[in-house]
Parts: sequence; structure tokens; C-alpha cells
Amino acid sequence: MSAVTSGTPETRRAWWPPGMGPDELPDGLVVADEHGRVVCFNAAAERMTATAAADALGRPLEKALPLEDLEGRRWWQLTDPYGGLATRVRQPERNLLLPGGREFLVSARYVRDRPAGPVRRLVVCLRDTEARRRTERSHAELIATVAHELRSPLTSVKGFTATLLAKWERFTDDQKRLMLETVDADADRVTRLIAELLDISRIDSGRLEVRRQPVDMGAAVGRHIQAYVAAGLPADRFLLRIGHPLPALWADPDKVDQVLSNLIENAVRHGEGTVTIDVTPAASPREGEDTGTSVTVSDEGAGIPEESMNRVFTRFWRGSKRGGTGLGLYIVKGIVEAHGGVITVGRAPEGGAQFRFTLPVAAPAYLS
Repeated sequence: MSAVTSGTPETRRAWWPPGMGPDELPDGLVVADEHGRVVCFNAAAERMTATAAADALGRPLEKALPLEDLEGRRWWQLTDPYGGLATRVRQPERNLLLPGGREFLVSARYVRDRPAGPVRRLVVCLRDTEARRRTERSHAELIATVAHELRSPLTSVKGFTATLLAKWERFTDDQKRLMLETVDADADRVTRLIAELLDISRIDSGRLEVRRQPVDMGAAVGRHIQAYVAAGLPADRFLLRIGHPLPALWADPDKVDQVLSNLIENAVRHGEGTVTIDVTPAASPREGEDTGTSVTVSDEGAGIPEESMNRVFTRFWRGSKRGGTGLGLYIVKGIVEAHGGVITVGRAPEGGAQFRFTLPVAAPAYLS
């Protein structure tokens, strides 16, 4: 007897939509009938509980799934789903244990033919707690990183402003200017960190908005290079190569600038030699489009170790100990993917790091 085909066809149609199967679900699903006997025990439930579906189907729910709360009380006796309050429709998610200490997040839904009627089906969902623990650890790491990154500039701002207020007359104009410039730079650092946090929040929740406009990618890269040259870097540190003809690209210009800024800054700060930026037409990463625009940023430094390449776009990855929050490349990947594009990392021909991202042209329908 399999996890899916137990019971009569009429019984199965009563609790599962046609054209779907419970084994397609990523979470454990256990369904009991009006008598409290298991009629569905999907593949995820088998894997999570280490119980074969054949051993669970037809058995009383409290025997097939002997859950206990964290205080050792038997869960089904405690909640009494079939004999308890007739107004209940669900049990909210909570941590429960199986014998042996295996912990799950368990929620339940009571299916009734009519309000306050008898329970016809009890639908139980099991989720692995490890995924939630990983998320909680990630959030804790983010909070710790942010607290650490904020402490330094805020300490500096507080120290300089307190000193200026207490001893303003003792400093020369040049000393005052130096301290105020430091406060201004630290305030910019805090602003950038807050912007990164907002970006991460939007990426994680799928709410990162892309406001598409025509973008000249070659000109955008050129502006970044000019800014570095104006700041004092030699012009021959950069090599810009543009392949023509480039397709007309529709993207969010501010977010494209954010991606370019991060990748070029990484090449300048962590790489060596010439920073080469290639802007070329490429196959579109999106179905239904033939062409896209690809940007490749390469340097001639030591590059990224092979064993680290699969972690480059994760939170808190740092290629060196030269500062930074380790959030930039995570945000870059989120922005590129929000555009429907792809980004990869590899080794440049000269031995350094090579980042390449490709965006679909994403032209509005009225232009096609």
C-alpha cells in the first residue's frame, strides 16, 4: 500500500484535489478520517518520521504519529481533536516531539461539513525545525553584524561632536573642518548600511521593486570609471570594451548603478592590475527573448579560491579582511535576479576574479 493510493477513490477525492498528489509537497502531510485513522501519509512524512507509509495507513493517528509537547504530554490526548470544542478549526503551529526526540513544527486543520459539525478530516502538516533554525541563525548573524558595523561610526560621531561642543573655541578652523568631515563620512557609512539592510529585507521578502527605463550600459560603466579617475586613480587602471551593437536595454538605472558600483569597487579594492570591463550583447537569460546585455568585470589579482566560489553570493562572505559588511554581493545577486538576469563568478584569464552578469532586454510589450 503506497502513501498516495490508500482508501477508496471516493475517500481520496474527498480530501485531495484532482490532478495533484501529496508526495509533491515539500512538507510532511498526514490526514486522518472521521474515525481518527490515517488515510494519507506522504513521502515527506515518511522521510521526516522514519515511518513507512504502509505502517501508518489505517492506524489510529495517535499511534501512527505519537506526538508529545516539550513537557512530555501526549499531544492528541491533550488537544482531543475529535471530542473537543466543536468551534475549533485549527491548531496553530508549534514545536512537538516524536519518540527519540525528533522535533517538528506541527500545525493541524479540522475539516467539518458544517460549522460546529463533527470533524470529517484532520489534516496535519509537519515541518522540519532545522530550516527555521537556519533562518533564525541567519537573522542573529545579521543583527550582530549590523550592531558591530554601526558601533564604530556612531562612536566616532558621538566622540567628535561631544568634543566640538565642549571645546569649540580651542580648535582652529582646520581642526574643526577635519572633525566635521570625519563626522560627515561616518554618517554616510551609517546611511549606506541602513540602505543595505532595506535592500536585504526587500530581497528576502520578494518585494524588491524594479522600475524599468532605457539604460545605456556602456555609458553607465563609463561614469563609474570617470568617478574613480576624478578621485585620483590613474586612467590606465581601467579598460572598457564595448561590443556593438548592444540591444536596447530596459532596467532600473539606480539598481544597475548599484550593481556596477559594487563589482567595480571590489575589483579596485581587492584586485590588482588593470580592471577590465566588457559590455557585450549576449543570449538572454529569459525565455522568449533572443538577446540580452552582459557585463564582465575582471581584475589581475590573486582571484577567489576555488573552494570559496560557491559562497561568494551568500551573506557575510568577505574576500579579504579589508573591511565591509559582506552583504554587497548578496544584494548584487538579488538585484540581478529581480531583473530576470543571472550572475556568475569565476577566474579571469589574467588570474584574478571575474564577475559576469547578464540582463534580459526586458523591452515593454508596446515596443515589440
